[in-house]
Amino acid sequence: MATKDKGMWILIVFILAGIVIGGLIGDFASKSTGLWWLAYGQQFGLSDPLSVDLSVIKFSFSLIIKLNISSILGMILAVFIYRKV
Repeated sequence: MATKDKGMWILIVFILAGIVIGGLIGDFASKSTGLWWLAYGQQFGLSDPLSVDLSVIKFSFSLIIKLNISSILGMILAVFIYRKV
């Protein structure tokens, strides 16, 4: 049972790495004329930070998820590589 749980965490790490690397590639591709379509995507989340002040501790929380074509391709490629390894 522990091996299956460990495999799931590795898959999650692979997917997150694929999303991050794909997003970076999309940002770089947005500056070129031929690969602009890799940067096409949507952004959603909490754009205004949620602030909590407990008088002793004050913290803010903001989460924005930005998906583009290259990050989705990176996620698919990460799952494919995980299956092969």
